[in-house]
Amino acid sequence: MDRRSFIKLGAGGAGALALSKFFMVGQAIATERIAKFSRTDAEWKQLLTPEQYYVLRQEGTEQAKSSPLDREKRSGLFLCVACDLPLFPSKYKFDSGTGWPSFYDVLPGHVETKTDNKLDPPRTEYHCARCGGHQGHVFNDGPKPTGLRYCNNGVALKFVLDK
Repeated sequence: MDRRSFIKLGAGGAGALALSKFFMVGQAIATERIAKFSRTDAEWKQLLTPEQYYVLRQEGTEQAKSSPLDREKRSGLFLCVACDLPLFPSKYKFDSGTGWPSFYDVLPGHVETKTDNKLDPPRTEYHCARCGGHQGHVFNDGPKPTGLRYCNNGVALKFVLDK
C-alpha cells in the first residue's frame, strides 16, 4: 500500500495533516479546490521569458541572489508569475540567508509537492496547484511555527502590495 492510500484509509481531518507532515515535507492539505489549467509548450514559451520558462516548465533553478524578491519586505502577496495564483502572504517570508525568497508556510492547497530524485538524497519539490509551474523545494530547516523553508525561485513569483 502506498502512502497516499494509507492516509486516505486510516486518517481524516487533523490526523491526515499530522500524517502528511510526518511522511512528506511540506505537503499541504487543500482547504479549497484550485481549478487547474494547462497550455501548450508553444503557448508557455510565448507567455514567459526564457528564464521563467526554464524554471517554471523545465524545473530549473535561478542563480542565488539574482532576485530582488529575496529582499522584498513590504506587506503584500507573492503570486505565481505564470497564472497569478496567490502562494505566500508576505507575513510568511523570512530571510534564510540562501539567496532565494524563502517562506515558512504556504497558502493551504495552493502548491502541490512531488519527490525530486535529481540529487541524492531526494528532495521535495513544489509546484503551483493551478498551472503546475515549478516554484522550488521545501526543506525541514525553517523557523517556527512550521519548521519548514519553502525555497522559491524569485523569477517564478510576482509581488503585489496589500491594498
